[in-house]
Amino acid sequence: MRFKPYCWVQRKGRQAPMSENTTHFGFETVREDEKAGRVQVVFTSVASKYDIMNDVMSVGIHRIWKEAMMDWLAPRAGQKLLDVAGGTGDVSFKFLGRAGSGHAIVCDITESMLVAGRQRAEAESMSGSLDWVVGDAMALPFEDNTFDVYTISFGIRNVTRPQEALNEAYRVLRPGGRLMVLEFSQLPNPMMQAAYDSYSFNVIPQMGQLIAGDRDSYQYLVESIRKFPNQETFLGMVKTAGFGNAKYRNLSLGIAALHSGWKL
Repeated sequence: MRFKPYCWVQRKGRQAPMSENTTHFGFETVREDEKAGRVQVVFTSVASKYDIMNDVMSVGIHRIWKEAMMDWLAPRAGQKLLDVAGGTGDVSFKFLGRAGSGHAIVCDITESMLVAGRQRAEAESMSGSLDWVVGDAMALPFEDNTFDVYTISFGIRNVTRPQEALNEAYRVLRPGGRLMVLEFSQLPNPMMQAAYDSYSFNVIPQMGQLIAGDRDSYQYLVESIRKFPNQETFLGMVKTAGFGNAKYRNLSLGIAALHSGWKL
């Protein structure tokens, strides 16, 4: 099984520099140039059990959230999708199914996630409309003004500099193109948030150990959710990237949120 390789885009300002600045890896502070490698280790470890764990952790609700994403996105025939941090292809499969015709590229920094995606039954039936590319959200290996739709689901919180990923999304979208981000967020009620935190920190890492044999990776994933900006802060980042008509919708009271914007 072969994938289109990721390579640094050789345009001024596109190659991510080595950095001594720091960022978070869960609750741990790490150098910026270390984070991507550590995220790759996490997702390489969990790739084979990733879809099963998503179903168990969310009691299947992540599927409802992705359907809500498609409802708002309203895919149209012939559109070209870039699904960044697309992993096992869930969103791309749903997009192509809704659109009826079109093309999707699943782009992810972790090749083992793409391998797991291509092994799914949907991948075979949609192989003529689907490509899998190893690439970095902060330095996408695509030309300007290429895609009609850009999606990133439960992935932008793992990017070292999310603002740069949003800037890249704006660059590769065509004028009139649509951004859609699905990510875990924050509940508006402190008591509900505390109850959700208790579940997340006490149950999910144990599930990770039991099902995927990896407690530490799921401990990181829980911590990364808590470090991600809230709905209004992230909305400001979407606007800073240049997107117009930007807005968000809470899902399950704010456990997750959809952010939308247009390249006007």
